[in-house]
Amino acid sequence: MDRLTIYKQIAEQSIQGELVFPTHVEETLKLKRILDNPDCHLETAAKYIIADPVLSARTVALANSSAFNRSGMQINNVPMAISRIGFRTVRTLVSAAVVRQLGSQVRDPILKAKAKELWEHCAHVAALAQVVARHISKVDPDTAMFAGIVHEVGGFYLISRAEEFPGLLNGDAEIWGEYGEHLIGRGVMTQLGIPSLVMNAVEQLWQGISAIPAKTLGDTLTLANEMSPYISPLHEAVGLRSKQFAATLDFDVDDTTLQEILNDSQDEIESLSAALLV
Repeated sequence: MDRLTIYKQIAEQSIQGELVFPTHVEETLKLKRILDNPDCHLETAAKYIIADPVLSARTVALANSSAFNRSGMQINNVPMAISRIGFRTVRTLVSAAVVRQLGSQVRDPILKAKAKELWEHCAHVAALAQVVARHISKVDPDTAMFAGIVHEVGGFYLISRAEEFPGLLNGDAEIWGEYGEHLIGRGVMTQLGIPSLVMNAVEQLWQGISAIPAKTLGDTLTLANEMSPYISPLHEAVGLRSKQFAATLDFDVDDTTLQEILNDSQDEIESLSAALLV
């Protein structure tokens, strides 16, 4: 089968609700449903997060990042970390765990390397999106970070299935960017219950359309994606920054330039992305 046919086959499975997730992903999805319950209390959330060493480490690391630790007071336990970053951000971390775990079952070293590169890309896009949201577009920073985390979830699912189809990720990446990403991405996001606001922002990113300066969540995500120092390995052939985009770095935003804002926020961006990469 050619790649487009395989993409359509996987997408059809997702539309029919036939996605197969690894066991540990299913367990994390259960945790996500627990945290999504409006009656879930801090003690309950902490109990489940503490049971996962990696998620515990990420929660504490994020609470101590520049984005959340304005006072400089270090936090060393999960309950206090949740209190600092809030339930919405904890839910984002759990969603990040789901996305990251999709690539963790891969055994092929080349595919594992692609999954690692893709996660580095997502972590930096999420960090940049939060900064752009706070300083430029004024959309909700937590939602912007969440959008950055999940915008490549279709790519992670593709990597998790690639061992079934030898050569699926070989060759020109354009067919993924034009067809596969849309087909599979929509289905996976739907099955994971991604909110429509975030799905629409990801759709805008796929279309490559954004306002200058950024105003909407879609604009924010698109700008963060373009600014990321790590390009998605699934877009190597088509995702290079254009000269036109480079030129947009000179426009003024609130009496300063975008580049100055990002330079001033570099410690925050590095701290936040490092916390997500734990």
